[in-house]
Amino acid sequence: MIRVLLVDDDAIVRAGLRLMLGGAPDVEVVAEAADGAEVAALVAAHRPDVVLMDIRMPGVDGLTATEALRARPEAPEVLVLTTFHTDGHVVRALRAGAAGFLLKDTPPGEIATAIRTVAAGDPVLSPAVTRQLIDQVTGGTGHDVLAATARARLALLGEREREVAEAVGRGRSNAEIARELHLAVPTVKSHVSRILTRLGLNNRVQIALLVHDAHPRNPPAGRRGQDGRAR
Repeated sequence: MIRVLLVDDDAIVRAGLRLMLGGAPDVEVVAEAADGAEVAALVAAHRPDVVLMDIRMPGVDGLTATEALRARPEAPEVLVLTTFHTDGHVVRALRAGAAGFLLKDTPPGEIATAIRTVAAGDPVLSPAVTRQLIDQVTGGTGHDVLAATARARLALLGEREREVAEAVGRGRSNAEIARELHLAVPTVKSHVSRILTRLGLNNRVQIALLVHDAHPRNPPAGRRGQDGRAR
């Protein structure tokens, strides 16, 4: 069974999620919280595998709670489920170590599938926020410094580890990386684990973000001034 902690200040939303997840034979809701301040104690008491986390709550918000939770050893995976999805909140949640970001209008069956996915150690992003995430990590201001910092961190890896990290950044699965680099899947998993440890990261999403930071894309076509230079 995948043990789930629900964190949302709306009791009706929590009741709906509990009812919906009750139809999943491999998912069990073990506790509920109405505020991020309650998360640490409930995680210690119930040891969930996945925390389904709202963002906007009256006391400690979900992003702050995620940052605090994922900084702890042996933390459960965090799947953000919210109606509030500005660029900055998506990126902050993922950089904090959240394994996924879904909107509350996601179909019930897909929420259960996402819980299974993050419990297995794989990332999940709602299609509605994927474009925002890409734009946030590949455009905007200050990216020369961001790119230089990210490249310096990747330089701490061995050659094969960097190849695996780059493949993770391209969205490849372990099986796809194994085929591309002519490695066994367990070897790829070992490389990913070493990358996470060496760079102090929590999951594959953070590896992908670091790779994107190191290789920012050119500005989109069409955004040019009269002198022909990209704006």
